[in-house]
Amino acid sequence: MTTNTTTTTKNFEIFSRIQPYEYLRRFLGQDIRPDGRTLDQFRSTLITAGTITTANASAMVRLGGTTVVCGIKAEVCEPSVDNPNEGYLVPNVELSPMCSPKFRPGPPPARAQAVSEFIHQIITKSQIVPLEALCIEPGKAVWVLYCDIVCLNYNGNIMDTSLLALITALKTLTLPKAQVSPTMTVEADPSEKICPFELTHFPVASTFCVFNQPTVLLSDPDDTEETLAKETVTIVMNTQGEIHRVYKNGGTQVGTDILRACFAQSRRRTEQVKQLIEEAICQ
Repeated sequence: MTTNTTTTTKNFEIFSRIQPYEYLRRFLGQDIRPDGRTLDQFRSTLITAGTITTANASAMVRLGGTTVVCGIKAEVCEPSVDNPNEGYLVPNVELSPMCSPKFRPGPPPARAQAVSEFIHQIITKSQIVPLEALCIEPGKAVWVLYCDIVCLNYNGNIMDTSLLALITALKTLTLPKAQVSPTMTVEADPSEKICPFELTHFPVASTFCVFNQPTVLLSDPDDTEETLAKETVTIVMNTQGEIHRVYKNGGTQVGTDILRACFAQSRRRTEQVKQLIEEAICQ
């Protein structure tokens, strides 16, 4: 009996490698996925705040087989001429061969650059983080937050995971009290910490994949599903139910029924993530 089970398992593994699309399609035809999830089910999400003691703020998020850690380091710099009372927030996503063999050593892959820009646009354009709160003295000194988001293990849906790690870290951010002295130097008191801003409502990304034949919508796709899907849709919604951004990747047309389903599932996911973040911060 054990031998027959082992042989059957190996046959499934061989079939999934030779015909990955057909292998997935047969599961989807039964309204189930190869990992046992239903079509609209997100993977198990684990959030841990304060994982890096040397950073000003940090968080680690594990979404299924994808794990990222975000560390925020604050430094003092001169403000720009156009915005003398605003600081900076610089996100950087790192996808190295350490997290997946699909990434190569050398310059940042296109995927990492796209996710970094995606997060930067959400944070700045949606005014989630008040950059004015990072000002030490207008025209003289401001804080710049370097947000390094490193993927430790990659199994798809890096956008949702990276944004979630960054938001969790930002909610725990504290900075030393600083001021500009008469000699034009910045004096910071590490013993006195302040919370520069409070994220009362924050964005949550929910990513979906659209498959044809059969036409199905998959929540939280893993790496294989992302690779085989014809279309990917990411909905960014804040905890008040307001839509910040809709990101669509692919050249096919997505019907209104599919988009409505994405919005409905995004609202449920946002409420779930909000509770997970609050529980992680309270620990």
